[in-house]
Amino acid sequence: MTTNAGLLEQSLNHARFEVLPLRGALAQAELLPAGTTVTVTASSTKGLESTLDLAAQLQERGLHVVPHLAARMVGGRGHLTELLDRVEGLGITEVFVVAGDRTEPLGEFPDALALLRAMDELGRRPARVGITGYPERHAFISDASTVRAMAEKSRYSDYVVSQICYDPQTVAGWVRAVRARGVDLPIHIGVPGVVDAHRLLRISLKIGLGESMRFLRKQHGVVPKLLTRYTPEELFDELSPHLADPSYGIAGWHFFTFNEIAKTVQWRHDLIARLREVPA
Repeated sequence: MTTNAGLLEQSLNHARFEVLPLRGALAQAELLPAGTTVTVTASSTKGLESTLDLAAQLQERGLHVVPHLAARMVGGRGHLTELLDRVEGLGITEVFVVAGDRTEPLGEFPDALALLRAMDELGRRPARVGITGYPERHAFISDASTVRAMAEKSRYSDYVVSQICYDPQTVAGWVRAVRARGVDLPIHIGVPGVVDAHRLLRISLKIGLGESMRFLRKQHGVVPKLLTRYTPEELFDELSPHLADPSYGIAGWHFFTFNEIAKTVQWRHDLIARLREVPA
């Protein structure tokens, strides 16, 4: 097996899987091996309690669970303390802090940085904390703001997970830019799992991935690969060589599964089988 193939297999075996707190999520997550890192998103309609409810069930099944704490869904410091008490009580040692998609903040935390600072001031920071990074322009936030926010958030966090971006060159360039700005946190590259194409297209447009969609159209015309399903194989082909380069500091992969875990797990299994066929 070539070095790149071996590193890619190792990184695939330790990939993170993100799930939504929706019906059927638990059954899907049970397809993952014990010890797999599973992150649970926050739903503005269901509240953070539903995130922690699912996190508790996943924790009981031997998975390493990372609940999202969405700043705009936290009512205040008292609510934050209650949430962190429950996280600690469940034996969960890692959280992922996001702003959240609620239009107006429920309390005093308009963004992830405000929540990170509050956790630090309360002395209630879990052992590990993750934050989001944006390889391409954010549809709703200026580039200057995202750069400044990452620099500030990195003081309170342990790693970064990148938002979906379909262009591997953009992702690689962003990682280099992050390093050039002096942020040295490990980066997990966020990629879609094996997802129904039409659903992924709707999600991409909703979260403002316009540049990525234009890249796909340029590369594939009318995006024929998206007519049935999307797989992240092209991203892995282009980005996996950087796994061996310590200057990139790529910690691994983060699958945005949109609860289609079975398809993603099977695809991962098949890809690893193909990697093992690569001659040394």
